[in-house]
Amino acid sequence: QVQLVESGGGLVQAGGSLSVSCAASGRTFSSYAMGWFRQAPGKEREFVAAISGSGGWTYAADSVKGRFTISRDNVKNTVYLQMNSLKPEDTAVYYCAAKRTYYSGSYLRDQYAYDYWGQGTQVTVSS
Repeated sequence: QVQLVESGGGLVQAGGSLSVSCAASGRTFSSYAMGWFRQAPGKEREFVAAISGSGGWTYAADSVKGRFTISRDNVKNTVYLQMNSLKPEDTAVYYCAAKRTYYSGSYLRDQYAYDYWGQGTQVTVSS
């Protein structure tokens, strides 16, 4: 069982930056691929970025590529999402998710591939 707790959300102006974190419980964090997803009001949850257990492979949605960076610290059991050049359309609840696997790939874009989810953190970008 893995418990995920997101933090770091908040209100930021368009063009600004924000970093959100996700702390995981357990001693086998490096055996989990991690993903970030977001859900805006009235919209379906969408993929943002994913990272392999070692951190050597990352994948980002086209909508955030070049602006958002996913990273992880396997000593601190934490995954990060650094968000730069934020836009009002980035406003959403951001969720982290964990998938126990040693295999990375584009299938990690699928929310149904994940085993565990955090409770989410709100990110609001004002225009």
